[in-house]
Amino acid sequence: MRKIISKSNMKLTKPFWQVLGLGILAGMRTTSAPAIASHILSHHQSKTLKKSPLDFMQSGNVALGMKILAMGELVGDKLPQAPNRIAAGGVIGRCLAGSLAGASIYKAAGSNALTGALLGSVVALGSTFGSYYLRKYTVQKTHAFDPYVGAIEDVLVATAGAGLIITA
Repeated sequence: MRKIISKSNMKLTKPFWQVLGLGILAGMRTTSAPAIASHILSHHQSKTLKKSPLDFMQSGNVALGMKILAMGELVGDKLPQAPNRIAAGGVIGRCLAGSLAGASIYKAAGSNALTGALLGSVVALGSTFGSYYLRKYTVQKTHAFDPYVGAIEDVLVATAGAGLIITA
């Protein structure tokens, strides 16, 4: 039987740390940060988002759609034709994902959305390069098959994302 989580008007109390975590995850897996932020916001509705352009992030349907995109990214990352995350498009996408997640969480917490967007974007930028070079280094030193290292990275993203959801 599926457990139903009730929606609440609980105020997010740790937006800086949540956005920091979401930015790190955006650098590792682009769609993870918006999917997690939307999940959190769909379960913790915020009155400050109601009349803002970011209100869509509170929708259960948006949260579900973003989770499906995130699952697709997990599969796509393992394909040989997957582009490097440090290619221009990948970097821009990850920064935008961190920005969207950060702006949404900060706005929901009653803080400045621009501050959240900047924090999420900058952290995603650092995480993009940091996680890329860490993965390459790990593959080189261990001679592990790159998709296996990617799968370990997926587990880290999923575990950290669950931690962010639980603490929201």
